[in-house]
Amino acid sequence: MHRGRSDPHNAMIRIIHAADLHLDSPFESLDAEKASVRRSEQRALLERIAAEVNQRNADLLFLAGDLLDSGSAYAETGEALLAALGKVRVPVFIAPGNHDWYSRRSPYTLLPFPDNVHIFRMPHLESVCLPELGARVWGAGYTSPSCEALLRGFHAPAEEGVTQLLVLHAEPGRAGSPYCPVTEEELSQSGIRYAALGHIHLGSGLRRAGSCFYAWPGCPEGRGFDECGEKGILQIDIDGETVKAGFIPTAARRYEKLRVEPGADALAAIRAALPKDTADDVYKIILTGESFAAPDLAYLRQALERDFFALTFSDETVPPRDLWRRAGEDSLAGRFLRRMQRRIEAAQTEEEKKLLLRAVRCGIAALEGWEVRL
Repeated sequence: MHRGRSDPHNAMIRIIHAADLHLDSPFESLDAEKASVRRSEQRALLERIAAEVNQRNADLLFLAGDLLDSGSAYAETGEALLAALGKVRVPVFIAPGNHDWYSRRSPYTLLPFPDNVHIFRMPHLESVCLPELGARVWGAGYTSPSCEALLRGFHAPAEEGVTQLLVLHAEPGRAGSPYCPVTEEELSQSGIRYAALGHIHLGSGLRRAGSCFYAWPGCPEGRGFDECGEKGILQIDIDGETVKAGFIPTAARRYEKLRVEPGADALAAIRAALPKDTADDVYKIILTGESFAAPDLAYLRQALERDFFALTFSDETVPPRDLWRRAGEDSLAGRFLRRMQRRIEAAQTEEEKKLLLRAVRCGIAALEGWEVRL
């Protein structure tokens, strides 16, 4: 049971705040088998969040949008969602976002959610009073892939002894944003004590605008290399005018990018740069710096892939600057380099430039009789 409230006007409120789970993400950068594993791990995340709510004796669970990656869900995802939320012993508030917006055909309508779950279904702010907690929870749900600025001109009516809370899928104020933009000024004038926000996948940490505290927890599981590092959810403790936040790590796997200058021995350089335990992680190793020979990515992948859940490479090395000094030679190599210099200078995109630099390496290697690695 969650903590009782003998006097709700003088009691701390504890919230677990999560957002942007994006259940049933396609994980397009992974092969089909590993993508399926990652979707299963996303479903298991629901159980971990439910366990954190109960073990930490929380009073509320806020899910601030994009719980699902789209307006539909796999059957097993729906079952996992209902099972996990059914184990949560406190009220749950869900504010659908731009990916999982509410409609008559969405899982938010079709699934039989437990009685402790409240889904905000309207594209305007509405509230639920929780007298046993001395709190009122405001929220709104997207009913299309976009949402207007709902906090513009909003102020929660003052209620003696009632803590005003908000759960909303919203973007930091950006003029013209279709994702319910909010500004610090709007938050400061809202009358809200804590705003539990979603949409931004990088955790913001606890912030303050006037008397309003707010945060984006970020996504609890990385799904690509734009979501690297530790991921998790937030524990928010509200005690009168004091608000504190604690980070709870939840990710089963980390996405990481590692930049390495390969030098003479690329494999040794990579191994020296890696942390000790990467078996559960998804890595992108980016080779940088100057290197005459193009790195043998197939060899490196074969040597290292067992050390990761998934591994990909990006070759950003460039030919040594000394190589271009040969462009002044009266030789076949010199004429080739001069011609390639002109083509590189005229390149319209970075991708075209990369391909031309690779051609320079291959061309010089062929002229000198060295091994050519494509």
